[in-house]
Amino acid sequence: LSLLLPCCRAKEIKTKLGTLLQKPDSTIDFIISYPEKPEKPPKAQKPSPEEALQWRDSLEKLLQNPYGLASFRSFLRSEFSEENAEFWVACEDYKKTKSPMKMAEKAKKIYEEFIQTEAPKEVNIDHFTKAVTMKNLVEPSPTSFDMAQKRIFALMEKDSLPRFLRSEFYHELIK
Repeated sequence: LSLLLPCCRAKEIKTKLGTLLQKPDSTIDFIISYPEKPEKPPKAQKPSPEEALQWRDSLEKLLQNPYGLASFRSFLRSEFSEENAEFWVACEDYKKTKSPMKMAEKAKKIYEEFIQTEAPKEVNIDHFTKAVTMKNLVEPSPTSFDMAQKRIFALMEKDSLPRFLRSEFYHELIK
């Protein structure tokens, strides 16, 4: 893993920490609006009710449909659990990477954003999966995140998908 960390990492951490420790200019920085309903996904073509009904049987079909993925992510955002879908999308993008240099860059970014302890969008994976993933990152390959991605997919399938299928937004799609 040390191969993934540049020598200037300490300086980067110091800079980020300094930024975080600065006092906000005003209390307006702390006002965050949370939408009552998930936003409608932009630009993707709305599926037919029949197509949306297929998502009940397959999280994979939902995630492969641009409108379905955007809808699911909006729903997860409304529940403050979008990191799982973001991780899945990042892994799919990572697997398509051809250049070893780009792959190493993306692997480092995914690790720092989703896998490492206290990551900004840390996904909920067990210690064994985390250890295997870290070992895989010594020499990044297209399969480095496979185990973690499968665990997160299973979690979304078992936990998030049923809630999405009960949501008002999904029911609007199947009318």
